Amino acid sequence: MKINGKSYRTIWEKEGAASLTVCYINQNKLPHRFEILETSDFRRLLESIKTMDLRGAPLIGIAGGYCICLAINEYHDKARLQSDFREICQSVSSARPTAVNLQHAVKLIQQKITFAETLEKIKAAALAAIRCFAEVELESSRKIGEFGKEILIELSKKKGGERLNVMTHCNAGWLACLDYGTALSPIYAARDAGIDLHVWVSETRPRNQGAKLTAFELLHENIPHTIIADNAAGHLMQHGLVDVVIVGADRVTRSGDVCNKIGTYLKALAAADNGVPFYAALPESTIDSTIQ
Repeated sequence: MKINGKSYRTIWEKEGAASLTVCYINQNKLPHRFEILETSDFRRLLESIKTMDLRGAPLIGIAGGYCICLAINEYHDKARLQSDFREICQSVSSARPTAVNLQHAVKLIQQKITFAETLEKIKAAALAAIRCFAEVELESSRKIGEFGKEILIELSKKKGGERLNVMTHCNAGWLACLDYGTALSPIYAARDAGIDLHVWVSETRPRNQGAKLTAFELLHENIPHTIIADNAAGHLMQHGLVDVVIVGADRVTRSGDVCNKIGTYLKALAAADNGVPFYAALPESTIDSTIQ
């Protein structure tokens, strides 16, 4: 997505650096300041996950994978790394317990380095694994947008092309992913397809990710939007001012139960009571197959 006309992903490798250096947007400074952090220290990146300098289930997974790569780079002895590796993975996996994407990224790297014969091959295999993981997440977000766009187009047709009012909760846009987003990806794709849209953005207590992050994204994408108090959502649905609700997810069980930001459940109940379509948008990495 673009900020002030320049395209950004949420996390990337610094070009030309002597060693692996990870750059990322400091979301705790938004919307008032656009700040880019960079580090070659896995402890600093791990702390950023814990303190929500970067957040959002797909992005946390990618950042966690880079944490492990940065940690591996500090080693010069394979035996010492093997001795410490379980503890490194545990520290990364437990950094943010809600997002299962984090555990998926850690397990992927563990699998890919299992048969690496040398320390250099371990480093290369780990980095290749997280790069692949990131690109898969990117493509998943794009496809979510394409699939969700069709739903919004059909809803727009039913309204005779009148402005479509979409409600979302928390932030599930490109800031929560590598790019595109989950819940916001269909909105961006529908906008690009010429659909007239307006987005209801709940403030999202207690950290205000909706007011600070979702509104920031929509502002830079020139999409009409209105920030509302969380408790106003049901009132808007009751008065026919919401056509569809789209949210993201931190974790989804095998049976389809969705775990998401506090406040999502109340929106789902209000949507069901008022006959408003309700969707959770998520990549495969958000599904936790260990929970029924």
